Amino acid sequence: MGSYTDDFLSKLRNRISIDQVIDRLMIDIRQGKNLRRFRCPLCDRFHTATNSTTNLGRCFECQKNFNPIDLVMAATAYDFIGTVEFLKKHFLSRPTES
Repeated sequence: MGSYTDDFLSKLRNRISIDQVIDRLMIDIRQGKNLRRFRCPLCDRFHTATNSTTNLGRCFECQKNFNPIDLVMAATAYDFIGTVEFLKKHFLSRPTES
């Protein structure tokens, strides 16, 4: 714990769905016809959207993009290592070398 390869971190950022992270963290959402909005953990507004193609969440108020790692860190009290361990525990089906 504490040292992770670039490939492993890339896997966390790109293969874990931002929408699944929002659900796991129980962040408030508003589902529109073509858009899923979530309550920004930084400014508490719903002027947000997720993009499944880029796997990012965006707050248009804060001008902040969130990948899964960024979102967990913003929405919880976890530091970087705690965030990586949270994502590893909840989203990777089998143990992965770090």
